[in-house]
Amino acid sequence: MKKILIIGIGAGDPDFVTMQAAKALNTVDVFFILEKGAAKDGMMELRREICRRYAGDRAYRIVEAPSPARDPRPADYAACVDDLNRAKQDTFGKMIADGLGEGQTGAILAWGDPSFYDSTIRNVEAIAARHGLSYEVIPGITAVQVLTARHRIALNTIGRPVVITTGRRLDEGWPAGADSVVVMLDGEETYRRFADQEDIDIYWGAYLGTADEILIAGRLAEVAEEIHRVRTAQRSAHGWIMDTYLLRRR
Repeated sequence: MKKILIIGIGAGDPDFVTMQAAKALNTVDVFFILEKGAAKDGMMELRREICRRYAGDRAYRIVEAPSPARDPRPADYAACVDDLNRAKQDTFGKMIADGLGEGQTGAILAWGDPSFYDSTIRNVEAIAARHGLSYEVIPGITAVQVLTARHRIALNTIGRPVVITTGRRLDEGWPAGADSVVVMLDGEETYRRFADQEDIDIYWGAYLGTADEILIAGRLAEVAEEIHRVRTAQRSAHGWIMDTYLLRRR
């Protein structure tokens, strides 16, 4: 039977690869990678570097294909994501069918942790049901863990919950019952909506774990525009940005 490993490779730094992930990488015959265009080639090169560093001297192959595109401003977000995932399932399914031999092990390298705001597990589950594959998930270090480590803060306050959400959901209002809110996938900079409130601190990070890492922290009312300026400039310079932040009420 063909086997697929979904390996969390951490957020940006090859040193974030865990011992378990390194051992798993050293068993892989074929790595399957979706390309996301020239602007994000740095992310592709990180995956290649991880293969060079941890896959060992054994023979392995890397099979690449263009990633299906998604409408950046869809009228129906959930339907758009469903369509994107079906397209990824078709692409990965063909790559695995054509590129992985019976009894071999393939791998998909997931940024951060594959369970965290990522559809790889759902997609591989669908592919496995369709093609009769086995699969295993290897956890990784998330951007949230790197963010809190870099800012030297705890994720939550004592005895209090933390909410992890998206910019789209935060735009609907501050989550009830939470004083610590981690926001991911926020292309609209929704934190600026709360910049008139004096009791909120923000801990922001972009390109976490990479050589381009940027950190800004402080009272939201005082640093919101600085984050906006830096974020805008860096997105223009790199062609993309990957950032996350924690908002905390005092």
